[in-house]
Amino acid sequence: MSRQTSDSASRSEVQGRAAAAVIEADQPAAAATEETTAARKGEQKARIKGLDHDTLINLYYQMLLVRRFEEKSAESYSMGKIVGFCHLYIGQEAVAIGAISAIRRDDYVLTSYREHGHALAKGMSPESVMAELYGKATGCSKGKGGSMHMFDKNVNFLGGHAIVGGQIPLATGVAFASKYQGTDQVTLCFFGEAAVNQGAFHESLNMAQLWKLPCIYICENNQYGMGTSVARASATTDLYKRGMSFDIPGERVDGMDVRAVKASADKAVEWCRTRNGPIILEMLTYRYRGHSMSDPAKYRSKEEVDKMRTGHDPIDQVRSRMLKKGFANEDALKKIDAEVRAIVNEAAEFATNDAEPDPAELYADVYK
Repeated sequence: MSRQTSDSASRSEVQGRAAAAVIEADQPAAAATEETTAARKGEQKARIKGLDHDTLINLYYQMLLVRRFEEKSAESYSMGKIVGFCHLYIGQEAVAIGAISAIRRDDYVLTSYREHGHALAKGMSPESVMAELYGKATGCSKGKGGSMHMFDKNVNFLGGHAIVGGQIPLATGVAFASKYQGTDQVTLCFFGEAAVNQGAFHESLNMAQLWKLPCIYICENNQYGMGTSVARASATTDLYKRGMSFDIPGERVDGMDVRAVKASADKAVEWCRTRNGPIILEMLTYRYRGHSMSDPAKYRSKEEVDKMRTGHDPIDQVRSRMLKKGFANEDALKKIDAEVRAIVNEAAEFATNDAEPDPAELYADVYK
């Protein structure tokens, strides 16, 4: 088998696992038997069946808000209203919405540069996020951070970090502070699959387990680190097992199903809040757009993207489920979409008319 064929086969295998919508788990430092694996899968599937009408509608609303917000961001970028780097979250909405729905307002969230969705999920206003994208004065970072550096201490959203894996030791430190202060707050640390090969990730896991820190490490495995598939970049692609040498439990989750994400996040939050230490959640997900707005994504086929869009879209899944269960009808869902679009359009209008930062702000908030 040629190297190219081997790479393609490995990549297809990894993507197939994401498409299979099977939730798997692993116990630290132990090989699970077929019997325990089947029992665990049964438990996980039972967990995702209990979402009521209001919860499902709310999750759908939030995911749709992120989707429409990102679509508007792409439009604004193409019009030159947003400049610099811009990494969209389209396709991955279930991960941020499902996981953050499991925590409290006073819990912490840190993530990477693909963070618009996380910021909105944590409670930041669409106006403050869009204004930041536009580089305007009332943006959440006063127009100085742009797409990759959202921040709002009022909701304990601590970034938005441009360095791959840079947020991981910071989140570990935040979790240490919570334990040191004796609170029951937990920290969600989101990162892409490419970050698990950074040394800081492993150093952080060691410290987190040594001190039993309340940190949930959430790997958003969207199958590609920029343009390189995970199968070509990682010697092992079962990323939820990366904590085994530290005796940290891990779980693989269908990141395209918001029910599965929320169910696993609920369990992980309970684990951390009851002072059991850290846990790893690997969310198998997929981004429809390129790595950033400047990426044409020629490293994958249109058929591959279309297959994920048509068969596993996180928003369409919830929409179909609600219609089937009678939780909502077509008119109600159209009304939600119209409401969300209005909110996003108002945010864009606000950002367009907002003031530019005062030149005097150039040296504000700078350590001397």
